[in-house]
Amino acid sequence: MRKIKIIGMGKYLPGKAVLSSEIDKRLGLSDGWTEKKSGVYKRYYANGETASEMGAKAAQKALEDAGLTLEGIDCIVSASGTMEQPIPCTASLIHEKLKPKRPIPAFDINSTCLSFVTALDIMSYLVDAGKYRHVLLVSSDIASIGINPMQKESYVLFGDAAVACVIRRSNDGEESKIRASLMYTHSEGARFTEIRGGGTHLHPNDHSVKEDFLFDMDGKAIFRLSSKVINGFMDELLEQSSLSTDEIDWLVPHQASGMAMRILAGKIGFESRKMVNVIKNYGNTIAASIPLALHDAIQNNQIRRGQKVLLLGTSAGLSLGGLIIEY
Repeated sequence: MRKIKIIGMGKYLPGKAVLSSEIDKRLGLSDGWTEKKSGVYKRYYANGETASEMGAKAAQKALEDAGLTLEGIDCIVSASGTMEQPIPCTASLIHEKLKPKRPIPAFDINSTCLSFVTALDIMSYLVDAGKYRHVLLVSSDIASIGINPMQKESYVLFGDAAVACVIRRSNDGEESKIRASLMYTHSEGARFTEIRGGGTHLHPNDHSVKEDFLFDMDGKAIFRLSSKVINGFMDELLEQSSLSTDEIDWLVPHQASGMAMRILAGKIGFESRKMVNVIKNYGNTIAASIPLALHDAIQNNQIRRGQKVLLLGTSAGLSLGGLIIEY
């Protein structure tokens, strides 16, 4: 248990909104197919913005929400599932856009769709221990550049967004805390979600198969494996937190797809009314997905101070990750 408080959040959405009806026309699908299949009414696509520009804008809003300036931040972490470029890390590029007046450490933590959950978990230990006072976490993902129109089931799901979050150690008398965290990787599913090209294995200089540089997903295989392991995972996470499902006020899942979230909630015993579901307005925004849902639920006064919130999702690997916070 770590005494950690989220003191500010901010989001940035690209200016280009893309309706599901437009996706239907683009892919030659019947009217309504995209929205019915994905649960997404609209998503946003970057239109000239870079991930670091989006992340910096979200970061500024989070700082304003926290009542801080950048000079009050001790560490900047990019918790994104995609990279702007291989070198340097995205956090360094966000750092460049923010233009701090003093050196601030900046680095990436990437576990694809679970990057925010993983970064919040890891950095909470450093904040709780007093290494850093204020940490800025930024999830900024541009999915639209890498989706494959030949795989319509995944193509229709994704959108672009950036979300930032400022954390500090809770003061005496404040109840905000992280109660439990857990992550497991089942690498028999490592090939279920891939972008094979772009690294040292299939480098662009030597490789010309376009599909290797686009997103590739076997959704049915992911669902089968995650369904097999999710209940045991949840039992362990709840035991660690000394809470029951009924004692958790809100489930904030990775916004993978409308159908996936409904099945997930039912499988682990959550009523739909306790699930934060924003996929209709944004699509699946990779690592930005969970903090985007968290941000909106806080802004809409759904999630209030003292309530217990489960952040839960899967990511490429195949990994399961969960974090139970007392907001």
